[in-house]
Amino acid sequence: MDRKTCMKNRNQLMAALAFMVTVLLSGCGTLQMGSDFDITAFESTAKVGETSKAQVIKLLGSPKSIGAMQEKSGERFDEWVYFFGTGRMPGMSDVGIKILQIRFDKDGLVRSYNWSNSQ
Repeated sequence: MDRKTCMKNRNQLMAALAFMVTVLLSGCGTLQMGSDFDITAFESTAKVGETSKAQVIKLLGSPKSIGAMQEKSGERFDEWVYFFGTGRMPGMSDVGIKILQIRFDKDGLVRSYNWSNSQ
């Protein structure tokens, strides 16, 4: 990952943390992080070895985080992360979190993905 991308990710994280602190200090309200996405639409559309990065962006929008993953074998993948979380303050009742991680091969095609959803 280049320095510019690293700084962009760092700035996004800092902005999110500043937002969380503001909400926590206010003592009430709803906290929301990330952007909601439709995992069902992704699973019904995305095909491993066929779906490109451009098609994923068209379906889900830009990822919230971009990184890389290196396998023990030496194989390297680009990894995109989509996440969405909500919770009601104070006490974070009704917390909901969903995360989608997508790995792309060297040709920019979906190699694998995993997701989790607390709701």
